[in-house]
Amino acid sequence: MATSSVSSTSSTGPVVSVAGSTSADAAGGSVINVSSLVQQVVAATQAPQEALISSQTQQVTAQISALGTLKGALATFQGSLAALDNPSAFRIETATSSDQNAFTASAGAGAAQGTYNVAISQLATAQQLLSGPLAANSPIGSGTLSVSLGGTSFNVSVAASDTLSDVAAKINSATGNPGISATVLQGSDGAHLLLSSSVTGAANTIQVSETDGGTSLAGLTYATGNTANYTQEAGAQDAAFSISGVSFTSSTNTVSSALGGVTLDLLSTTTAPTTLTVSTDTATVATNVSTFVSAYNTLHSTLVQLGGFDASSNTAGPMMGSAVLTGIQNQLQHALYSIVNSGSSTYNTLASVGIATQSDGSLSVNTATLSAALGTNFGAVSQLFSSASGVASTLNSQITTALGSGGSVTTAGQTLTNQENALTQKSNDLDKQMAALSASLTQQYSALNTLLSQLQSTSAYLSQAFATLPKIQSQVGS
Repeated sequence: MATSSVSSTSSTGPVVSVAGSTSADAAGGSVINVSSLVQQVVAATQAPQEALISSQTQQVTAQISALGTLKGALATFQGSLAALDNPSAFRIETATSSDQNAFTASAGAGAAQGTYNVAISQLATAQQLLSGPLAANSPIGSGTLSVSLGGTSFNVSVAASDTLSDVAAKINSATGNPGISATVLQGSDGAHLLLSSSVTGAANTIQVSETDGGTSLAGLTYATGNTANYTQEAGAQDAAFSISGVSFTSSTNTVSSALGGVTLDLLSTTTAPTTLTVSTDTATVATNVSTFVSAYNTLHSTLVQLGGFDASSNTAGPMMGSAVLTGIQNQLQHALYSIVNSGSSTYNTLASVGIATQSDGSLSVNTATLSAALGTNFGAVSQLFSSASGVASTLNSQITTALGSGGSVTTAGQTLTNQENALTQKSNDLDKQMAALSASLTQQYSALNTLLSQLQSTSAYLSQAFATLPKIQSQVGS
């Protein structure tokens, strides 16, 4: 009777069944919500370490970005130095003509400076031939025309049905045509074939011969001793001119071989002396200096943003206090304010040629002072910028070193990249550690959960057992 009573009221079976499960989730009779508890413990352990890694990563990323900005700004500024950092950059000449209708001129680096009288007696021209009247729409004959210009010739095959217009079209489209154009002009006396050369010079004459035995195409031929079929509208001739009394000829009107470094474009003949002046192009040099000043100011602005402090927003630049940035700034300042052995005690600093420092650290240029310096002692200004110890050449060398292999900017970039990689590895390691911790805690808490569930079942069983004892004693007593 007692055994039956215990069996009917016992909950041991179902309690043990649930508690004995190895599931991490608390369900049924489980005492602990293992999944929730493990998540909370892991999160509490991971959060501070993860926050530290994230903060450090953000700092390194910001520094890498700032270093990239610095590198780009230095490279851009270095580009402006190319027009000033070597003596050849100052060998800029300009050529001017006293009569732009007679000729124009341009000068290259190293052109001989001076003033020269130029006289032009003849311009180079291209030959043009006009045939006598011919039938326009009737077949012109058949055979092959050999057309030449100077030393280059090409052939034109003429069919029996070809008209004068067909012949002109074939000349224009012929392979190897060196520059002869053919046009048919319809006059009151008939059609005329106009042959025009695009190449000037006495040697570039037009000749036309045929291979039909002197019959149907003979009326289109032209050569020395055979000029009756065409009238020469313009002759092939060379340009004839003189520079300071020395005579020259040229097959073209663009001449670059007469005066070293100078190109002349002959436009018309002259009746009065004209003057060619070749001199230093100080205007271009002044522009290059102004470009340098502007480029430095752009660089200076970037350096201030990277390493300065904005009081209005209470924000520090990403490279504030950086030894790399400070070192570069110091080098730049040293080069800008140095005294250069320019061969002149007057023009040996940037300030002496009109480049001054403003209160905010930027530069300004006084164009009048700069122009005066260039006009007074061009060589000294050139040395100030381009000599071995010159401002531009020194700046160029400094930037090349900083950006080169082993330079301060490159080395700093490698260090930051290593730090970024280390933080990434640290984050990955933390993820692995937390996964292991989660697995370990899940195992431990699941075991504890099973034990507690078993104890709970045992407690319930004993409670039921003890609850039946008075009834049994009562039955025995009766």
